[in-house]
Parts: sequence; C-alpha cells; structure tokens
Amino acid sequence: MTKLEIRKKALLDRLKELDSRLHDIDAELVSHTNADWDEMAVEREEDEVLEGQGNQGQAEIAAIRAALARIKEGEYGFCTKCGVAIAEERLDLLPHTPFCARCAREVA
Repeated sequence: MTKLEIRKKALLDRLKELDSRLHDIDAELVSHTNADWDEMAVEREEDEVLEGQGNQGQAEIAAIRAALARIKEGEYGFCTKCGVAIAEERLDLLPHTPFCARCAREVA
C-alpha cells in the first residue's frame, strides 16, 4: 500500500468516525426532556459543549472531503496557497491539511 493509499484510508476512517460522533451528538441534543430547572440549566451547558464539538466535527469533515477531492484530482500533498509540496511529516500529522507549514502560519 502506498503512502497516498494509507493516507486516503486514514481520511476515510476518520470521516466515518466523525459521522458517527456527530450522529451521537445530535441524538444527545434532542434527548433532553428534564422538567427540573436546575438540571435543565446543567443540560444546557452540556449542550453548548456538544454543539461546539459538533461544529468542530463539521469543519473537520469539510477539510477531509476537500483533501479527498484533492487526492482524486491528483493535487493532494501540495499547498493550495503556494503550490509547494507539503512535508511528509506534516501530512502524517494532519493528512487533511491544505497548507504547507509556512502558509498555515500566515493563514492562522
């Protein structure tokens, strides 16, 4: 299996994991039916945390889908901003990254 195939599999596995997690978050958010005001306040705080995790998950899903599209187009592994090859070590850590380290610092 090539490095590209390994990264593609890792991206697809992570996509599945995130999809499952987001479904769990959705189910948890709609399951609250507590009539006790104190417990409802605690649940609302927990809901805010879950919503934040859901938003982060959706952003990561979008980044993974974009990386998979770059793989399909033969553009994976190159910075979408400057066109330079992204370091293998960076792709090992962040397989969905669209930027080389230099451009990532500029974007952040």
